[in-house]
Amino acid sequence: MDHVDHILIVDDDREIRELVSGYLQKNGLRTSVAADGRQMRSFLEANAVDLIVLDVMMPGDDGLVLCRELRSGRHKAIPILMLTARTDEMDRILGLEMGADDYLAKPFAARELLARIKAVLRRTRMMPPNLQISEAGQLLSFGDWRLDTVARHLLDKEGTAIALSGAEYRLLRVFIDHPQRVLNRDQLLSMTQGRDADLFDRSIDLLVSRLRQRLGDDAREPTYIKTVRSEGYVFSVPVEISELRQ
Repeated sequence: MDHVDHILIVDDDREIRELVSGYLQKNGLRTSVAADGRQMRSFLEANAVDLIVLDVMMPGDDGLVLCRELRSGRHKAIPILMLTARTDEMDRILGLEMGADDYLAKPFAARELLARIKAVLRRTRMMPPNLQISEAGQLLSFGDWRLDTVARHLLDKEGTAIALSGAEYRLLRVFIDHPQRVLNRDQLLSMTQGRDADLFDRSIDLLVSRLRQRLGDDAREPTYIKTVRSEGYVFSVPVEISELRQ
């Protein structure tokens, strides 16, 4: 039986939940709904979903808090598309920095929401050819860090696991696979998102900022990901490859 993508809609507005859910179902998707963070957590404990549509403005824990919580927990790999009535660019940037995969402002056309959901799912599942090199299981070591290619998380020098979103993992893999090489923004978009590289121009800069935060890198004097003015970014430390023990 073919897989039917399961979308969880988290929004405190009942009308929006019902309208979005009904439209997505009519277009071949499976949907579930939650009115707040408590219901979302309870649902995720017992059910698997392919993507979460998450409203920013909700009572209690808002969408930004919930997005950060998802990205730091065991559901870190689930793609997140955020909805908000806010139109200020800084709110959109903040949502993406928290780990959202895309962002749509209210009011929105249901058709655009559907298109964005499908695009996020394609990007998430698409593994560029240059990343298909592992992967009986490897540890990719650089500086004080190691990347586990099976669990897809970072290990610091004490062995503590640091969660990565799917987008953060793909970008880090591109950098690790091309150390000491300057990569411009178009190349990074292409290698991490392929033909579906349709986010606004600052998306790579925001993703680099998030990845630097994971690595504890100072943006003004970075150790790992350096900015090359007018050109792009370069991963500036050597990488060592070792096999994971089974």
